[in-house]
Amino acid sequence: MGWLVVFFSCPCLGLGRGQGHLILRFCVLRVVCISSRIGWMGVSKKRSLRYHRHLSVPVDNARQVGSAHGGSGSVTFHHLLVHSVPVATDLKPGRIIFMMMEQGKGNIVRYEKIDESAAGQRIDNYFLRIAKGVPKSHIYRILRAGEVRVNGRRVSQTYRLAVGDQVRVPPLRLAKPLVSSPLLLPVGKPLPVAFEDECFMVVNKPAGRAVHGGSGIDFGVIEQLRTQRPELKMLELVHRLDRETSGLLLVAKKRSALTALQDMMRKGHVEKRYFTLVAGQWPNPLQHVRAPLFKYLTESGERRVRVSEEGKPAHSIVRLLKHWRQFSMLEVELKTGRTHQIRVHLSHLGFPIVGDDKYGNFPLNRILIDDGLRRMFLHAAKLAFIHPIKGGELMFDAPLPAELQDFVARLDESESER
Repeated sequence: MGWLVVFFSCPCLGLGRGQGHLILRFCVLRVVCISSRIGWMGVSKKRSLRYHRHLSVPVDNARQVGSAHGGSGSVTFHHLLVHSVPVATDLKPGRIIFMMMEQGKGNIVRYEKIDESAAGQRIDNYFLRIAKGVPKSHIYRILRAGEVRVNGRRVSQTYRLAVGDQVRVPPLRLAKPLVSSPLLLPVGKPLPVAFEDECFMVVNKPAGRAVHGGSGIDFGVIEQLRTQRPELKMLELVHRLDRETSGLLLVAKKRSALTALQDMMRKGHVEKRYFTLVAGQWPNPLQHVRAPLFKYLTESGERRVRVSEEGKPAHSIVRLLKHWRQFSMLEVELKTGRTHQIRVHLSHLGFPIVGDDKYGNFPLNRILIDDGLRRMFLHAAKLAFIHPIKGGELMFDAPLPAELQDFVARLDESESER
């Protein structure tokens, strides 16, 4: 008779060739007595043993004898010769085959070591990120119940992770998927990157591309980047751009860079400037626009923003770059980062952005489509800030995309013909 011992996610298990000790910590063993021929048939009886704290068993000739793959992860079989066992157990010396679940993540306990990509993140947000599909209420329940441990201790949901922390991840049951097959994200053409180091990258986002999936959009820039760059452990948006806005977008590669950059943005330490074309002749070379913005939903459920005293403070600085007979080119510096801020401020003052399908001049937009302008004329052209980790001033510029440059060239041409 032999023994089959099944155990789950025991990181303290060290199996190698030659003599040594098998140490099991904090695990529940399920022991099944079977015939010496290895397999799932011929089971004569079952019983369960729960060992306290740890169990140390001297072993000879530890070696891997096989592996298999199943729906819950990969399985490795280890063949050991146990020549003595603790008195407290009823196991007998002889051959033991250990089957270990190594990679299954759905129904076993596993341990994650925290690196720089997660350092500084709250434990609840960390679990919401790594356990996609698990209800938020369940995440907070396992945190309150102490099923999640960090370095062997219970922690509150506000605990911030540090490099080197060992996090116990209990078995998590995923919510039932809404579709039978996973969405395959297209890798697509590599996105243009204006700058990249080990902390963050600056992407030159094309117009018409959402920064993330949601609201009927299957995938966006961040999902595409994660698909194109699978070697990067973390990629997170530092801020957002509207779908029809082109230009510079910050993406963090480290948790420390993400939190530092977002904190700098909240404090106004990141300079953001946009180029835009508006209908009408802007009157002032320099103008500060301070008008609070209020978010609301239309009857159809679409998100909109309007100027209202009920809203949050918003500050834009507008500089005139060039005049034409019917249009003005402006540079707008954001001192706050409210949703649709530039679009609403300019429209509120009577100078809607050309091509804007939410706050613009709709009859004019239809005419401009015939003239070749098929998008909103708003471009995130400049970023300037101090490097969040290394220090030192950084400045980035993105010229107008070709379709906007072409439209400006046609305006110049039409003005010269008059």
